[in-house]
Amino acid sequence: MNFLSVENLTKSFGDRIIFQDLTFGIEQGQKVALVAKNGNGKSTLLKCLIGQESYDSGRIVFRNDISLGYLEQAENLNDSNTIMQEVFDHDLPKLQVIKQYNKALQENDEEGMAALFEKVSELDAWDLEYKVEQILTQLKLTDFERKVATLSGGQRKRVALAKVLIAEPDFLILDEPTNHLDLDMIEWLETYLSQSRSTIFMVTHDRYFLEVVADIILELEDQMLYRYKGNFSYYLEKKAEREAQLEATVGKARSHMRSELEWIRRQPKARGTKQKARIDAFYETKKVASQNIEKDELEIGTKMERLGSKIVEFHNLSKAYGDLTILEKFSYNFKRKERLGIVGPNGAGKSTFLKMIMQEEQPDKGKVVVGDTVVFGYYSQENIQISDDQKVIDVIRDVAEYIPLDKGKEMTAAQFLEKFLFHKSMHYNYVRKLSGGEKRRLKLMKVLMANPNFLILDEPTNDLDIFVLSVLEDYLKNFQGCLIVVSHDRYFMDKMVDHLFVFEGQGVVNDITGNYTVFRQLQKDAKFQAEEDQREAAKQATKVEKAKEQQVPKSNGSETRKLSFKEKMEFDTLEKEIEQLEARKVQLTEVLSTPSSATHDLIEAGKELSQLVEELDQKTERWMELSEWV
Repeated sequence: MNFLSVENLTKSFGDRIIFQDLTFGIEQGQKVALVAKNGNGKSTLLKCLIGQESYDSGRIVFRNDISLGYLEQAENLNDSNTIMQEVFDHDLPKLQVIKQYNKALQENDEEGMAALFEKVSELDAWDLEYKVEQILTQLKLTDFERKVATLSGGQRKRVALAKVLIAEPDFLILDEPTNHLDLDMIEWLETYLSQSRSTIFMVTHDRYFLEVVADIILELEDQMLYRYKGNFSYYLEKKAEREAQLEATVGKARSHMRSELEWIRRQPKARGTKQKARIDAFYETKKVASQNIEKDELEIGTKMERLGSKIVEFHNLSKAYGDLTILEKFSYNFKRKERLGIVGPNGAGKSTFLKMIMQEEQPDKGKVVVGDTVVFGYYSQENIQISDDQKVIDVIRDVAEYIPLDKGKEMTAAQFLEKFLFHKSMHYNYVRKLSGGEKRRLKLMKVLMANPNFLILDEPTNDLDIFVLSVLEDYLKNFQGCLIVVSHDRYFMDKMVDHLFVFEGQGVVNDITGNYTVFRQLQKDAKFQAEEDQREAAKQATKVEKAKEQQVPKSNGSETRKLSFKEKMEFDTLEKEIEQLEARKVQLTEVLSTPSSATHDLIEAGKELSQLVEELDQKTERWMELSEWV
């Protein structure tokens, strides 16, 4: 069943064509992702579909009887509402009737409650409030009565996401749904959308998210739309095949055009019919041959300041804000070519840690020592400002005219812009004409143009398209300095880092060897082991209870023997030890059952519980043996 038809859609801003003659359709149940370079009109297309943006020509037709939900990048919330009021602020019958029922409940309106009871049952809405609380909890919005006006930008984005998910629309349009979500939230959202019955059309730069959720990829390139029926891996494979085929076609056309060009030049002005047909064919060949298939391979061997033996050292660092401990007696020395990723929940201290490296924040105790040869490059969205009235190339030239390369070569500011997909035609555009993603890319380039040897990237991937991310990854792959990355982009993190600092909260920082996937596997292994140990502990408890039940007094005629003094002492001691082990087992089980437990605590508790269960088993068997003679 067709839910959306788009036919010959064209949109331009002034003399700039954003997209032209786009035609595509989306069927019920499909989960479609749109990928394109920044500035090619992804968000504009979504706004055209939803009716927030006009278009020049074409048709957009949604099926009449379906409901729509739209998550936009700039959330539109009522600041006077609480979080719970805001997510219920829909005209959907289920949400309205639950809201009315709760109001009647608060006002002790028994007549109203009785009337609404039947409506709630008819709409099968009794579990809706539980579902709302579950979604808000997963998005870490647990203070339901908090006013929207007091929320941070990231929290507001999550409220907007919760609001659109709770509505359960037939057709869901999502613009960068993973922005402002931590890694746990992103993985939860992947599972939720994969299992959702809604038809989905989304724009996202998160490549693992595309891999898990999308079953169709639409690529908008050079005002053409390409369709790939599969997930992100399938898209990459088929795109490579398409580009190879195009390269072969253009190569043949160029070869043919050269020979035909010689013939054209030799011909007299007066030409016959056959000659005219050949000339027309020549111009068609020229059109094919003129296609740009050249790719910029980013292999920049930059010549940076060499790092000395002392880089950045932390000596017994402690930092806290009131009751919130960020670091506690933390020591670490950075090594050459170190590639560190930093993960942890919001508020655990990741950004504070980076600011202490940059000496923008001072520790409460301890000291940070920075080597004389270190040249920092620090990127975060907030700490870099660019003027809308500047031209693109001037933003980069203000930092440096060129970057020194190996073997005495150099790369100019213009060449560097082209490497990061700013075409020559954009160099003299004003910054105000750039899209949000293009502005972020320019800010990132401003940091890289300074040619640092210690690079700190705080959420560099937000709002960058997958093509720019690929370029950035190629650049960092050849980067010879120290690199620290804070990112919620798991694909990017996996490719860039070789160990992680996991900020668990309250001053606990674990150093995990490996990338993000290794870290998540360790967490899953610890959780699995904890569940296994819990099951084993439950079996053991059942075994002890059965043993106690089976103890019956010996008949007067049966032969018995008494315990020796030593055995009696052993029996009494075993009872106490088993009781202590059971109590410790309960404590460990609580640690393993608590979602907020630190990874390190989970791993240690799992190990201890495994040993404890084995010891408990041995002591219980001995106790049962002695109990036969008590």
